[in-house]
Amino acid sequence: MRYEGRVFRPPSEARSLIVQVTIGCAHNECVFCSMYKEKKFRPRKTDEIIEDLHQARDMYPHVRRIFLADGNALALSMERLLPILTSIKELFPECERIGVYGAPMDILRKTVEELEQLKTLGIGIIYLGLESGSDEILSLMKKGVTSAQMIESAEKVKEACIPLSVTVISGLGGKALTQEHAKETGRVLSQMNPNFIGVLTLMTGEMAEIDDMIENGDFMLLSTKEVFKELYQIVDGTNVDACMFRSNHASNYFSLSGDLPRDKERLLSEIKSALNDQVLLKAEGLRGL
Repeated sequence: MRYEGRVFRPPSEARSLIVQVTIGCAHNECVFCSMYKEKKFRPRKTDEIIEDLHQARDMYPHVRRIFLADGNALALSMERLLPILTSIKELFPECERIGVYGAPMDILRKTVEELEQLKTLGIGIIYLGLESGSDEILSLMKKGVTSAQMIESAEKVKEACIPLSVTVISGLGGKALTQEHAKETGRVLSQMNPNFIGVLTLMTGEMAEIDDMIENGDFMLLSTKEVFKELYQIVDGTNVDACMFRSNHASNYFSLSGDLPRDKERLLSEIKSALNDQVLLKAEGLRGL
């Protein structure tokens, strides 16, 4: 298997076979992100990808899940995606699910019929980074899309009957916009109504533009307790039909797990416990991307 640079994947893909079908991120301008700054986006050659798949088949007797990296494999055209997915289906008949990051504009450029075709070929989950429901924060963070486009892309994925996992970032509005972040994120999550919600906590990192904003005094990070207060508001303001909620990312101070709306009150109670110093928190040095 060939990999270029650092490779990232969602927590739920920890035991998946990771295959790089693109290098880097097509957008790669988000102020808070340092994941792909050292890479220039490009699709990998299809024959190289298929060679990797054959090598993986020889190495692993059973592959239950596969994740297509890097930042947004859905940026590839259907002409590029179809032979890759077809090869996976032929080589790994036991594979139960193929996961992929899906940037909102990549989803919107695909028709529902194309997404349905991808589902038929094995795409079993799309991870969409909402980050914040606030248009002001999305603009400040150079996300490149609006909350309305986020909602529209979620609706398209759901129409294609592909499970949708949405990620948000605690603390992304800083001290100045924490109330805005909490309120609008709860609102947009409710409208997106995803199958899964994952919460990360903002971390700074080398090559992330937000570091300069912090150093210049243009962005003030939340304290640990302010993160919990904001998280409480996000959970409290999120009203969905049936959704698995997780905050088990390495960046989080502590883990939460439950189903919304069933476990909402328990989750809120656990966040209150963290606010009252009744929960063992992860040491700062143990947090990571």
